[in-house]
Amino acid sequence: MKTRTGLLALLWSLLVCLPAGAQTTTTTYQLGLGSTDILDTYLSQEKFSGAGLTLLTTSERWYSERWNSMLQNQVNLSMGDDRAGNESVLEGSYDLYLGRYYRSLLANTGITLQLGGLAHAGIGFIYDTRNSNNPAQARVGLQIMPSAIATKHFQLFHRKTTFRYELDLPLLGLAFSPNYGQSYYEIFAKGNYDHNIVPTTFISAPNFRQQLTLAYNVSRTTTLSLGYLGDYQQLQVNNLKQHVYTHRLMLGVVKRFGIKYLTP
Repeated sequence: MKTRTGLLALLWSLLVCLPAGAQTTTTTYQLGLGSTDILDTYLSQEKFSGAGLTLLTTSERWYSERWNSMLQNQVNLSMGDDRAGNESVLEGSYDLYLGRYYRSLLANTGITLQLGGLAHAGIGFIYDTRNSNNPAQARVGLQIMPSAIATKHFQLFHRKTTFRYELDLPLLGLAFSPNYGQSYYEIFAKGNYDHNIVPTTFISAPNFRQQLTLAYNVSRTTTLSLGYLGDYQQLQVNNLKQHVYTHRLMLGVVKRFGIKYLTP
């Protein structure tokens, strides 16, 4: 436990202690709509499906032709019903991603590849509208995620267009979870700790996330984007299972300030 916590602290510090003096900043604002699948066996054995909304902002700073950092803020809100339509859940979350990448150009392809890692901190809830015994479940976790981004620039109607794919994979982390049959009253009112802060790996928390974006320049500093965000958050600890799968069609605007390091 102490070893894994120490490793998390070290990796977190490596990601957030970034050099100052960035000369290029790209900020993207995206709004997405799409489907959501929800399961939390602490609340119910039923699976729920519905629709949701996601707001995602991404800020990238380039410090040289090779190194950049990334900050992403993601807010999600979803509503789902069970298969019979008799029960509903409300789900919401906020996720913060801090990353650092090294960029290289794949020879003879025109594809730019960024390799690095993300520190992911998430907080959220799932609320069962008809469960009076255990009506809500908290979602709190911290993860280190290897990450890769592939980018391809080309011309479309004499305008610069960018195809981008990002993949974030699970590695290890920490998560909060009540134990099977344990109430929140026991945890917070009585102080009965029962393995509620749990180390996780890519096996017990196989979260992964992918983004596919097509961005089209409409001016020197502004770009419109159309894309897909797939966020698959899963957890299996303390004899409980939880997942929130979101699929979003994303529309966005990209603003660039300085272009020195953006062109391979």
